[in-house]
Amino acid sequence: MSEHDEHKGCAEFHHLSRRKFLGLSAGALAAAAVPAWLPKIAFATTGSGSRDVLVSIFLRGGADGLTLVVPHGEDAYYDLRPTLAIARPGEGAHAAIDLDGFFGLPPAMGALKEAYDDGALLFVHATGLPDPTRSHFSAMYFMEVGRPSPPTSLFTGWLGRHLATTPVASPGAPLRAVGLGYGLPRSLVGAPQTVPVRDLGDVGLSGDEDLAPGRRRALDSMYVAATDSLLKASASNTTRTIDLLQQIDFSGYSPAGGAEYPDDEFGNAIKSTAALIKAQVGVEAATIDLSGWDSHEEMGAIDGDLAVLMTSLSRGLAAFHKDLFTSGFDRVVVTVQSEFGRNANENASRGTDHGHGGAMIVLGGQVAGGRVLADWPGLAPDQLYEEQDLQITIDYRDVLAEILQKRLGNTNLAAVFPDPAYSPSFKGVIR
Repeated sequence: MSEHDEHKGCAEFHHLSRRKFLGLSAGALAAAAVPAWLPKIAFATTGSGSRDVLVSIFLRGGADGLTLVVPHGEDAYYDLRPTLAIARPGEGAHAAIDLDGFFGLPPAMGALKEAYDDGALLFVHATGLPDPTRSHFSAMYFMEVGRPSPPTSLFTGWLGRHLATTPVASPGAPLRAVGLGYGLPRSLVGAPQTVPVRDLGDVGLSGDEDLAPGRRRALDSMYVAATDSLLKASASNTTRTIDLLQQIDFSGYSPAGGAEYPDDEFGNAIKSTAALIKAQVGVEAATIDLSGWDSHEEMGAIDGDLAVLMTSLSRGLAAFHKDLFTSGFDRVVVTVQSEFGRNANENASRGTDHGHGGAMIVLGGQVAGGRVLADWPGLAPDQLYEEQDLQITIDYRDVLAEILQKRLGNTNLAAVFPDPAYSPSFKGVIR
């Protein structure tokens, strides 16, 4: 989060941001150098190795789905947002980019049009968490755990439980998943062979670099080589993970297909993720956070803060699509979601307050893309949730569950989403 972002959004969001959301988790790896681009080893795969790699992106702060995917065919949208609405296609330089005659993209998201036209990008609208909370903390917690108001006994995340209930895709690989950030996100809690990594290109033992070899020998002697150490397996896997990541030259990575990643925090994170996937070291999932979406005032969808965020997100995803898909690495699926959408009405500060329904983005080689998937509820006064928000007509778990079963080989969806009130209903997200 930038210094400028500290002055935006509500007090709850600021508090969570200062704590790096869930960045208090232990286990972050620290600094060292990296050698050559591709690692010396690539892990063989079993039949389960044909599973897609999942990249889960979370837009922290409550992204405005009505701006990410503009319902320009809905007259009520323009009544609700007289100054913030994105103009209809053809109505000026800052008009929406039409997708299907009803929905469109804001100009700042225009970089995604190529992947959309390629059929690899799907938008899901009027989706989200089926819970009335408007609290950032509660909504993120519920969404990452995988059920509304979970019992205290359920502390693992949906993605962590997915990895815990599926066999390793690449036997012998020390690393199954990474959380790019200061700490492990709640969604990955409970996942085996998983670590939080702030910078994939800067991983190793912390402390004086000149003394690192000695510290490594001491750790190997105390734990890895010990026959009766309770930490033997964990220590061995940690050192193997460090060794593995240090073989990949992330700073020297050259994207394929002429892809150009944005030179910002998100761009660097998704570029490093692309390099990690291409290295074929057995990683099955990665998570990335993009913060700053709490747009209570001066939202700026055309030339302000929101436009900057949307530009970074769309350019990063567009580069990822071009980089991987043009070089044959299309067994990847990317999901983008936020804890909730924004209020359908604009407020007096030219912003939007906490809402309900929002939008998701899904990118992948087997995604049924090139369209907006929506059971559109409408934005007329009698169609709004609590008379102020976009209704949720698609449970976000339906999108994730279909991906997990059809592309990641997990049929035990009841273990991933252990909610007795929830039964998956596939929506045709996958071809």
